[in-house]
Amino acid sequence: MRAERVFAYGAAAGLLGDLLLGDPRRGHPVAAFGRAAGAVERVLWRDHRGRGALHTALCAGGAAALGASAARAVRRSPAASVALTGAATWAVVGGTSLAREAHAIGRALEADDVEAARARLPHLCGRDPQALDADGIARAVVESVAENTSDAVVGALVWGAVAGVPGLLGFRAVNTLDAMVGHRSARYRRFGWASARLDDLAGWPGARLTAVLATVAGGDPRGAVRAWRTDAGRHPSPNAGPVEASFAGALGVRLGGTLSYGGRVEHRPVLNGAAGRAVLPGSGDIDRAVRLSRRVGWLALGVCAGARLLARRALTKGRDS
Repeated sequence: MRAERVFAYGAAAGLLGDLLLGDPRRGHPVAAFGRAAGAVERVLWRDHRGRGALHTALCAGGAAALGASAARAVRRSPAASVALTGAATWAVVGGTSLAREAHAIGRALEADDVEAARARLPHLCGRDPQALDADGIARAVVESVAENTSDAVVGALVWGAVAGVPGLLGFRAVNTLDAMVGHRSARYRRFGWASARLDDLAGWPGARLTAVLATVAGGDPRGAVRAWRTDAGRHPSPNAGPVEASFAGALGVRLGGTLSYGGRVEHRPVLNGAAGRAVLPGSGDIDRAVRLSRRVGWLALGVCAGARLLARRALTKGRDS
């Protein structure tokens, strides 16, 4: 069986497994990687970019190398190759867990239980929940759903299409390292620099594909394009900007603005603020964002599998001519 079919069948099985099973409560492979990366950090940490780059290379490179070794071990068996791709896809995507956490917060907001919503918010993002009212929590959830659609689903599929199992595991490793050490705290300003920059680079294609698919699958394609073109470039993140702006336009809501991380206040640009009918998201918009995220994930699978098939055909035709 050719590699493009292995990826298509395996990735579809992995997404279906995530839909049906979600993440395991114990023993998740990403959590195991996080513990290993933390152990490496304790050995290597210095307030120095070079040490941080070595940490990134060892952890992300090790994950990709593990994937390459596993793929090599089963390459003679199509069934085993599909199963390995499916298992890797299930391990690295997080669409169902994302949806469950978002829905739980949405239900708490619908019941006017803001304290319960605040208690659940740290499961989804790193913002300070005590600084947020109900509208602020809903906005944080919609933004997190948008960003994690790219980070936890589409980006992984893109790199899986490019590099198979090593691409899946390597991308997830890079994304996890960024979450662990890529933020601008006093400890990680230098040590986490390499992880943050590599995550920006690895996430670039998935973020753009997510924005395109949100435009196609959302309820307001023109609004999504307008918000993306007008507001994405003003966002401090080169990848979150296009994704959040396109989601904002597609859903007809305003995102961005002032937020707080770990006691640090940031004033971000308003996304889709120029749209006259756009409003702050509410609890009902959380469900809409989750549905859009689901559609984007499955569309991304089709695009990535199709692109890999077309690339194979183009390469074959080029060799034959």
